[in-house]
Amino acid sequence: MQIDANNNTLLNGVMLNAYPDSIGDRWSDAITMLQSDEFKDVFSLFYVLPTFFNSDLDRGFSIVDYNLNKDLISPQDLEALDKLNIKLKFDIVLNHLSVASPQFKDLLEKGEESKYKDFFINWNQFWKDNGTLNKDGVVLPKSKYLDKLFMRKSGLPILKVQFPDGSEQPYWNTFYQEIKYHPITTEDLRIIDQLTLDEAKLICDKVNHTIQEKQNISTIDFEGLDCFKPKILKLVNNKRSYLGQMDVNAKSPLVWDFYEETLSKLNNFGCKILRLDAFAYLHKEVGHSNFFNKPGTWDYLERIKKIAIKNNLMLLPEIHAEYGLGLHDEVAKKGYYIYDFFLPGLVIHTLETSDNKALLKWAKEIVSKGYQTVNMLGCHDGIPVLDLKGKEVDGVYNKGLLEDKDIEAIMNTIINRGGRVKNLYGPSGKKISYYQVNATFFSALGEDEKKLLLARAIQMFMPGIPQIWYLDLFAGKNDYEAADLAGSGGHKEINRTTLSIKKIKADLKKEIVFKQLEIIKIRNTSKAFLGSVQFNCLEENKLDIMWQNEGSRSHLKADLKSLVFRIVLTEKDETKTYLY
Repeated sequence: MQIDANNNTLLNGVMLNAYPDSIGDRWSDAITMLQSDEFKDVFSLFYVLPTFFNSDLDRGFSIVDYNLNKDLISPQDLEALDKLNIKLKFDIVLNHLSVASPQFKDLLEKGEESKYKDFFINWNQFWKDNGTLNKDGVVLPKSKYLDKLFMRKSGLPILKVQFPDGSEQPYWNTFYQEIKYHPITTEDLRIIDQLTLDEAKLICDKVNHTIQEKQNISTIDFEGLDCFKPKILKLVNNKRSYLGQMDVNAKSPLVWDFYEETLSKLNNFGCKILRLDAFAYLHKEVGHSNFFNKPGTWDYLERIKKIAIKNNLMLLPEIHAEYGLGLHDEVAKKGYYIYDFFLPGLVIHTLETSDNKALLKWAKEIVSKGYQTVNMLGCHDGIPVLDLKGKEVDGVYNKGLLEDKDIEAIMNTIINRGGRVKNLYGPSGKKISYYQVNATFFSALGEDEKKLLLARAIQMFMPGIPQIWYLDLFAGKNDYEAADLAGSGGHKEINRTTLSIKKIKADLKKEIVFKQLEIIKIRNTSKAFLGSVQFNCLEENKLDIMWQNEGSRSHLKADLKSLVFRIVLTEKDETKTYLY
């Protein structure tokens, strides 16, 4: 496996994808697994999700700082992985930082006097000349601007926080947030001189009941004590705490200083590939959708690339958008690797319909257009469906990789097998599009081992660097209990089950696991995959894919109806056939 950051080139190698605590209790448990005989030569890369760093929300994607999370990681872990010659891929979350980050905490503490006053985006200041102040003290952008905004949740993308002067300031918050109100005591109410003890107890009972029931505290009827309501509400608000991913202001020089510092730090940790999470939301401008604004997003991306080259890092921009929009093509033409978010849905469609046409159309496009991709089946997020769609651009409808009815069929199939749905919303809070379906890939395939094994073989023979979600490797099933316990936003937990060391050892004896490892090892070690690929599929219900490079050849032949397949591997005039 070779990486060239300057040319943004990655050659060969299979990537494991997991949280630091997905396997066992700490990252060292996963490394111990990789040191075992069963995993020898299986992986060349490890994409470690960002609980590797200090974070507090969205399972790591709300970064507090980019220092090692000492609860899960030690410097010795990095040394051990290096000895295995397994390279690291990390995330930098370009668009936002946690409210618990040093920068935002400084802002909350010092308000207008903070060094980081412009590090984040005050919503009202951003829109002040392009909207009107509503009754909640928030600027509502003019409809011609608001209607263009690309939203990731219902309602305005803001979190209101309190400054030292008592004012409430709305800050841009594209993704997750949570406001926690904490119970008050009669001792807290001593600041209100005129209250008797009985009155203080009554107020505490009402406030704490409202907090427990998660109702709006501003609607409380204090029964004749309403003259104290402003002071009571101020007290309650002073005790609240926040969780949230606060959008950074990329027009601030301090933000770019932070990026410089972070990329240098990740390089020192041994990072070789850097995934740019949420980069398409970074550039913000009045009158734009604020999702992949042009040319601003390209300007920022090139600026990040220069910092990456200094630190010998290869960039992998992460973007979800409809195939018909063509953003994947634009990113690829700029010389970047792209995520193949199309493959998961295409593989499910292929196996459910026994029809290879859509899959091969995309595979041949990758080759003909010279796309460099990282592909996957499952991942820490959901199974993409929005990505497969067509899109109208400048009055012309560009077809998707699948028809809408086929995409709906994929969704319905996964949902009927227990999957959960994630949608996108417009400014009014109305759902405008489905986004992804959350399920393990094994459960999405009806927990059919033959389908999972062929899906893995297809992934290994597709152009691109294969990334493998740890739970799929062990044929993980939907975790409904975890999803339900996580509440309304817990749909992703259905596919994030932590595997104990005991379960790993037991699962390694299962045929579905060791056969996947066998296929992955072929992909990770055969020099054939450094060469060219041919698609020899003459019948719609067959697959015939062959990779060749000098004296090496790896050949997959599969029957999509019976799900029977074989791999013929030739290395240095020695041929071996694997039957599945």
